[in-house]
Amino acid sequence: MKTDTEIRRDVESELQWDPSVDAKKIGVIVNDGVVTLTGEVCHFGGKWAAEDITKRVSGVRAIANEIQVKIPLSGARGDMEIAEAAANALRWHVVTGAAQIKPVVVDGWVTLSGKVQWGFQRNAAENAMRNLMGVKGVINDIVVASTVKVADVKQKIEEAFKRHALLDAKDIEVKVDSSTVTLKGHVNTWQEHADAAYAAWSAPGVAKVENRLVIQ
Repeated sequence: MKTDTEIRRDVESELQWDPSVDAKKIGVIVNDGVVTLTGEVCHFGGKWAAEDITKRVSGVRAIANEIQVKIPLSGARGDMEIAEAAANALRWHVVTGAAQIKPVVVDGWVTLSGKVQWGFQRNAAENAMRNLMGVKGVINDIVVASTVKVADVKQKIEEAFKRHALLDAKDIEVKVDSSTVTLKGHVNTWQEHADAAYAAWSAPGVAKVENRLVIQ
């Protein structure tokens, strides 16, 4: 088992190695396998890139992403420019192009509202905003509208778990309350953690997924 010092070293090395993020101003703190990312990045997408990179490191049990977004003058954009870019990103995205989603921008923060039929569309809309120039943050108020029965959602998710070759689902418990799915139990890797959440989001009628799975 890795020590916290070894995990910190590996996370720092992975951040420095990956060209998708500038790691010079990112700090890494590790306590009992829980990694806290601090410091700052120059665009919103960098904050989430750093988190995804950290997930690749073995021994990481959980992540607290406290990175601040500080956009330089060269990357600053007006709210009107960001709103236009956001609308175009949604319209040209194969997942959200036909959905009725409205982006509203105030001081660089993008608020998404509207209705979709699938939870993965809600996530895709938020992800489409992350790498737009000038975006400081995203508030996702999109509603998933569906008439699917709770029992059907639970069954479909559990069936999906069984089909996934890379997901050991024997220690995963699925609870469905209205349109919210809660995943509890244990998995072995961050990839299994992500695969379980993706399978849950792919079920019809799911508006929210609370992934409480613990990585062993």
